[in-house]
Amino acid sequence: MSQLSNSPPSPVKYVRLIFFLVIIAYFMDIIDASIVTVALPSIRVEFGASIADSQWIYGSYAITLAGVLLLMGRAGDIYGQKEIFVAGLVIFTIASFTGGLAPSLLSLIISRSVQGIGAAMTTVTAFAIFIRIFPEGPERNKALGYIVAVLAGGFAAGAVVGGVLTTFLGWRWVMFINVPIGIIAAILCQRTLPAGGSWVQNRHLDIPGTLTVTSGIILLIFGLTNAAGIGFTSVSTFIPLIASVLVLGLFLLIESRSKSPLMPLSFVRRGSVLTANILALILTSVVGGVGFIIPVYFQNILGYSAFNSGLLTLPPAIIFFVVGGFVASRLVNRYGAKKILLVSYGLVAIGALLLTPMSPNGNAFVLFPGLLVWALGASIGFPAINIAAVAGTKPGEEGLASGIVNTSSRIGFPVGLAILLTVAGAFDPPSSAAGIVAGFQVAVIAASLIGVLGFLIALRLKDVKPAWASGNWKPNEVAVQ
Repeated sequence: MSQLSNSPPSPVKYVRLIFFLVIIAYFMDIIDASIVTVALPSIRVEFGASIADSQWIYGSYAITLAGVLLLMGRAGDIYGQKEIFVAGLVIFTIASFTGGLAPSLLSLIISRSVQGIGAAMTTVTAFAIFIRIFPEGPERNKALGYIVAVLAGGFAAGAVVGGVLTTFLGWRWVMFINVPIGIIAAILCQRTLPAGGSWVQNRHLDIPGTLTVTSGIILLIFGLTNAAGIGFTSVSTFIPLIASVLVLGLFLLIESRSKSPLMPLSFVRRGSVLTANILALILTSVVGGVGFIIPVYFQNILGYSAFNSGLLTLPPAIIFFVVGGFVASRLVNRYGAKKILLVSYGLVAIGALLLTPMSPNGNAFVLFPGLLVWALGASIGFPAINIAAVAGTKPGEEGLASGIVNTSSRIGFPVGLAILLTVAGAFDPPSSAAGIVAGFQVAVIAASLIGVLGFLIALRLKDVKPAWASGNWKPNEVAVQ
């Protein structure tokens, strides 16, 4: 806390326009995730990629984003949030353009990796800008509800837009569509965002911590990706996994000795922070894995077009928009995070189990009960996790708590994808639709078991409610039950 600058922030103009630009940053990130997922089968066909290899189209983006989130948040504090935010928009836009021109799977994956760095720069600084323009209290909470709704809406819009673009213009347009949006947003941000500047007095970045956590995560996902295709006993799988354990262990050692750690270990161990972050990783792993498998099943097995596949995923996406954006926070206010998370993981586990009736000659509508239950569970879980993750924080640590839980969530997607594809790969003869479906069935059962694991961990969570739910809320007050 002694490193924080005590100079008061200057008044902010154009609050509504700035809030709109913050929402655009979040929207571009979330819509990119769902829009690319819908286009994956078409990309696989053009480049002749396997399901395991195509995971890297999304996984590379998610890994680089998660790996540099904490660093970019710290860089924004030191060098100015505006500077990092605008630079991130420029990087994301350029990488989108090069991704649309990609002549090979490898070049597309490289562009997606750079996109992830740009997305990390924009999303983590967007939160800091949001905190500055809205004072703590009901006004900020109301605005945060709008962001959650927009994120859910972006996921729904991405499923439909991705299907339309892929069907009528080709998959490359799911990348090109970001270019005009990014250019306009960068120009407006440069003109309207409040001036940057250092928020901390110690201008030290934890470069060793960033390098070790990023490389450790990449090695982990690389090993799991190889396991999906060639098994865990292969040298190409075993060595990266062992290396990831060693590198991540080195990261923890560096953080324990660093004067300005990227992730202070004492903070992570406090209150409900560690448990909430584990729950975030588990929930996003199930959502990421199932969200990857279902479009592949609809398009590659049942033969639906990308457009129709996008329409079929619209009902669960609408649940995310309505329940996640407008209902979930009210439920947490009334019942507390622990009860909502128990219900969430229970529904996620049941919903994933209800997806097992898929078959090579089946009907997509057979999976609707499972998809709707799965979406309902996930949509009430995400707000509860975020509330639990910040419940143990002290005044001035909200940004740190948000950065850590966002990193956990980002890591969860590629980890879940790799785990479920590893399970599916054991039952996936390359020329057999029945074998692929059998692998997918085992994978969704594994997703259900992961949901059960989340339920058991949620039982250990110290229950929390937002402080403003008591009716006697004061700024910076934290309620823990």
